[in-house]
Amino acid sequence: MTRKRRRLLLIFSALGVLGVAAGLVLFALNDTIVFFRTPSELAAEHAVPGTRLRLGGLVKDGSVVKQDNAHVRFVVTDGGGEIAVNYAGLLPDLFREGQGVIAEGTLETDGSFRADTVLAKHDEKYMPKEVADALKKQGVWKEGEATR
Repeated sequence: MTRKRRRLLLIFSALGVLGVAAGLVLFALNDTIVFFRTPSELAAEHAVPGTRLRLGGLVKDGSVVKQDNAHVRFVVTDGGGEIAVNYAGLLPDLFREGQGVIAEGTLETDGSFRADTVLAKHDEKYMPKEVADALKKQGVWKEGEATR
């Protein structure tokens, strides 16, 4: 075998190994990717129950119902759509009605959302960028609010 052929064989072998490695990484990440959606987007795309995702919007006023010391039910809205959220666990201290929230979990067969993580805004000016963008699209955004 000539030097040129050995060099080409080495280059193609290296590219093959890199391709297989990239494919394995993408396959492994496929299970950990969680997509962000608003209630309006979920209603429009008819997401499959059991799908893991992040739901963002505002906690609807008057919707928080504490069923016992650890179970809470509330409604997340973006002005165009609403979805009921069931959560078992401790809520963040800053969680309250009318505030921005992101809930991570799965969509249930009855159309509700079972959250295993709830995140609330952390100061007076913060709202997650994705939630702010979705609220701007819906025309619900208050001009004095800022994102970080």
